[in-house]
Amino acid sequence: MSFTIREAKLEDRPALLEQCWQLNLYEDPVSHDRRIDLEGAKETLRAALERVAHSGGTTLVAEHEGRVVAHLFLTFEMNASYVREEHRVYAYVHELYVRESARRLGIGRALIAEAERIALAQGVTRLGIGVLAGNTMAERAYLGYGFRPYATELVKPLKR
Repeated sequence: MSFTIREAKLEDRPALLEQCWQLNLYEDPVSHDRRIDLEGAKETLRAALERVAHSGGTTLVAEHEGRVVAHLFLTFEMNASYVREEHRVYAYVHELYVRESARRLGIGRALIAEAERIALAQGVTRLGIGVLAGNTMAERAYLGYGFRPYATELVKPLKR
């Protein structure tokens, strides 16, 4: 089974929209806060593409059997001043999604490898990615790709 990793094109927008929607649907039972309506998916995609464009990043897609089956939004970010200069700029995977039918083909790993290649070409020494607490499948995959824990964010629900 072969696939191709490439930069997203304008004609990929319908597939990206569907995948953003599917990711929101997948994450909602874990986070209990995702918008699962189509309008929420549209806003998710719009915000992601704006973030990518503003940071000088890129949107990558994977094609398998003639259709887009995965995507990755890569941005370039700036750490706070307390981080050493050589690590101040870093690359960040804001979203990685592989359709269920295309999982276990090595697509996620290939998207991460391409993101690493792009980051290194920009002189960046670190690549970050987030994972929702409780999304053990994604966390296992990311650890397998060489990511290591860096920080933990905690959330406390407040009652009105």
